[in-house]
Parts: sequence; C-alpha cells; structure tokens
Amino acid sequence: MKKSGFLEGTIIATSAIVITKILGMLYVIPFYAMIGVQGSALYAYAYNIYVIFLDISSAGLPIAMSKIIKEYNTLGMMDAKVRAYRLGKKIIGFVSIAAFIVLMVFAENIASIILGELEGGNTINDVAFVIRCVSFAILVIPFLSVSKGYLQGHNIINVSSISQVIEQAVRIAVILGGSYLALNVFHLSLTNSVGIAVFGAFAGGIAAILYILANMRRHKKELSLTTDVKKDAISNKEIIKKIATYAIPFIVIDVAVSLYSFVDMVLISRTMTSLGFDAHTTEFITSSVATWSGKISMVVNAIAMGLTVSLIPNIVEAFTLKKWNLVESRLNKAIQIILITCIPMVIGISLLAKAIWSIFYGYEDIELGGLVLSFYIFISLFFNLYMVTSSTLQSLNKFKSVYLTSLLGYITNAVLDVPLMLLMHSLGFEPFIGAILASILGYSFSVVTAMYVMRKDHKLSYKSSFKMLGKLILPTLIMTVVVLILKAIIPLDITSKFSCILYVAIISILGAITYLFVTYKQGTLMTVFGKEYLNKIMKKITFGKVQIK
Repeated sequence: MKKSGFLEGTIIATSAIVITKILGMLYVIPFYAMIGVQGSALYAYAYNIYVIFLDISSAGLPIAMSKIIKEYNTLGMMDAKVRAYRLGKKIIGFVSIAAFIVLMVFAENIASIILGELEGGNTINDVAFVIRCVSFAILVIPFLSVSKGYLQGHNIINVSSISQVIEQAVRIAVILGGSYLALNVFHLSLTNSVGIAVFGAFAGGIAAILYILANMRRHKKELSLTTDVKKDAISNKEIIKKIATYAIPFIVIDVAVSLYSFVDMVLISRTMTSLGFDAHTTEFITSSVATWSGKISMVVNAIAMGLTVSLIPNIVEAFTLKKWNLVESRLNKAIQIILITCIPMVIGISLLAKAIWSIFYGYEDIELGGLVLSFYIFISLFFNLYMVTSSTLQSLNKFKSVYLTSLLGYITNAVLDVPLMLLMHSLGFEPFIGAILASILGYSFSVVTAMYVMRKDHKLSYKSSFKMLGKLILPTLIMTVVVLILKAIIPLDITSKFSCILYVAIISILGAITYLFVTYKQGTLMTVFGKEYLNKIMKKITFGKVQIK
C-alpha cells in the first residue's frame, strides 16, 4: 500500500472528499425534484438525527484511531497498535448497537421534539418511520470508521479515500433508484419512498467496508495484522483508556457541529411557527438551513475534512517528537489553505446563490432558497477553521480545551438563535438570517478560543496566516468586482437549468481565473502550495505543456 506525505495526503484526501461531496451535491437535483418540499423536509429530519447518533457512536474514531496508530508506529510498538485496532472494533460494536436500539425505540419521541406544534406538513409517524429506516446504517458505518483510522494512522490515505467514493456512489444509487421505483413503479407513499432513500446509507456502508477489508487482507504483513509481532508491555486497559481519551474530544467536536444543525432545525421551525408562518414556508426554510444549503456547501467543507485526515497524524508525529516549529508550520499551512481556497468559493457561491439554487432545487421558492444559500454559505468558512483548530488542539492532547471551545461555541449558537431570529424579524428581515448569524458567531468564538489556548500554552504564532489573510483582500475584491460585472451583462433565465448552469459556469471560471492570476502574481499561491505541487497540477491540466518557473 502506498503511503502519503502531509501535502500529498491532504490532496488525496481532499480530492476524494471533494468527489464524494460533488456526488452528494449532484444527486439532490433529481432527488429533490422527485420528493418535493415536503419529502425533502422529511429526509432532512431523518438525516440530521442520523448524523447526531452517528457522531456519538463513531465520529471520533477515525482520527483518534489514526492518532493512536501513528503514535504506536512511531514508537515501534506493533503489537499495541494491532490490539488497539481490534479493541476499537469491539468497543464500537457495543456503542453502535446501543445507538441503533435508542433510535428504534424512541423514534416517535424524537419526531415529536422535531415537529413541535407544526401542523399541515409531515406527521410524527412519518418522521419516526424514516428515522427507523436510517438507523440500520448505525450498525455498519462505525466499523468502517475504525478501519479507516487504522489505515490513516499508517499514512495510507488512498484506500480509505477510495472507500468514501464507493460508499457515496452506492448510497446515491439506492437513494435515486430506490425512490424512483417506489414512487413511479410501485406507487408507494412519499414516506415509504424517503424511507428507502435514507436506507441507502446502510447499503453504502456495506460496500465500503467490504472494499477496505479486502485491501487490508491483501496487505496483512505490511499493516502488522499477522501473529508474528513482538508482544508489548502495554495492557488492554491502557489502550482502551487511550482510545476513549483520544476519541471523546473528537466526538464532542462532531456532535457539537451536528447539534448546530439540529438546534437550528428545531428552533427555526418553532420560532417561525410562533411568528405565524405557514407549514410549507416553515418546512422549506427549516430543511433549507438544516440540510439542503449544506449539501451545496459540502465542497467547501471538504477542504477542512481533507486537511484533518492528513493533518492529525502529521501533527501527532511532530508533537510526539516535540518539534514545535513543525507543529506551528503545519497548523499555519492548514489555515492558509483554508483561507486561500474557501474565501473566494464562499463569496462566489453567495453572489451566484439564486442560479445555483435553481440548478439544484428548481425555481419554485427561488427567492427564499437563493436568499438562504447566499447567507448560509458563509458558515462553511468558519466551520472549516473550527475543524482544523479543534482537531489540532486534540492532537496536542489539549482535551479540556477541546471541550471548552466546542461547548462555548455551541452554547453561543443555542442562546443567540431565537433572540437573533426575533431581532431580524422585527427589523424586517427574514428570521432565519438570525439563526445563520448565531452559527457563525458560535464557530468564531470556538476558533478564537482555540487559537488563544495554543498561543498561550505552546507559544504558537499565527503571524504568517494573518499576513496571508491580508494579502487575500486584493484578489478577493478584484474577483468580486469581475463577478458583479459579469452578472450585470450576462443574461439569465432563472427557470431554465441549462441557462443557470451556463451562467454559473462562465462566471465561476472567469472569476476563478481572475483570482488565481492575481494570487499567482502576488506570490501567494506559490507560498501556500509550493512550486512542486503547483507544477504537478499544471502538468495534469495542460498535459505537460505548461511549467511554472
């Protein structure tokens, strides 16, 4: 199996995640058209609950396992490394079964919490049914996460990355194929069709875990999964304690992220109902904020996810060897990659929100949908920074700080949600803008706190990242002006998907070229990615005809 360095691992992981997220974006176009606003709201209810329970049962394991494996590998403790993997699978077995039982037994109670007093849309029985359908995935996905973590701990990023693509492809095949057959061939109810769609997560998990296990079986010796390894003195009790110690902070991080969406979903629904909005508008806004805008922003979020996969084992290695300069440089490199890539993407999507919404979800409710996306997309930038800073804290064994930063951010969001929604409504704006602003403030609070802790305890400096941020102002402004000019002169038929695709493609390409040209001339692009990797990219794009000097 091929091992990857930090930047190469980041590119592989990010590329796989981007492919996965693009697939996750594209399938919603036909799926949303099939199930409509009510079906999409039902899907969003089940999906958000599933993500929370998945995070509780397995969220911290891939990164925690990669950290443990990397640590034991660095110290030459092969037996402890393998036992950690096997113990991780046993622990996750108990947790995933418990989570599955909770979802099956308390589905109606959870549905009641979500819907509150909302009437005229989906019922408690509808929501409970789809929650039970998606709960089967909890029995599979956690095992997949442990194996991914084991491979990532060996810097083997390609196999776990490919498994993500396989998982997503199979899942989407079941979502689209299953829901189409249910609605158009067997003429089942909308609730049954959405239930089949969410069951796709289980099918995707099965396909991915079979792929990973087949690869691990072929490379047993390389991965130390043989019986001829020297026994280590570390006990199983110590390993279990280490797994829990490393995993729980990441579970806290991911559950906090999932709770942002869940809390927004519940509070937006209840607040808009209390303000007199009808069921259609309430469910449309709720599902748009909690799920559907997030589908579009997945490509932006993929950058942090890819960074985290490669960043954690590399920072753990530097931390284990007490190379603080390397820790600082890698953290700043991760922050700079987020800044240079996410800022233009977020602004571009915000400016083209209406056309993008029409491509994915049609032009019905386009004014509201476009408005939601134009504000929601900014959450992605702060989410990415939160993921990287929180994951770095965990890698430095700053567990209490992880809990503190995540909790402070979550509380900030939860406390400000309703007041900011009511404030926006009283000022004549859409109430959901207040919920989005609360999420941004929550993530910002967590990021600032995490950076302060690392600076205070480990003297880490962010000077290079702040300097980079300053350099991005000019190319971002120039790109924004170019996009606004193009928007003014290029005609758009918002009711035509082809017109919207052409409109977005032309403006996005020209805007991206403008941004890349200015950042290249500044030297910013070279500073972040380096000449070697930029030339690799140019070689693939231009078939070897262009080289950066």
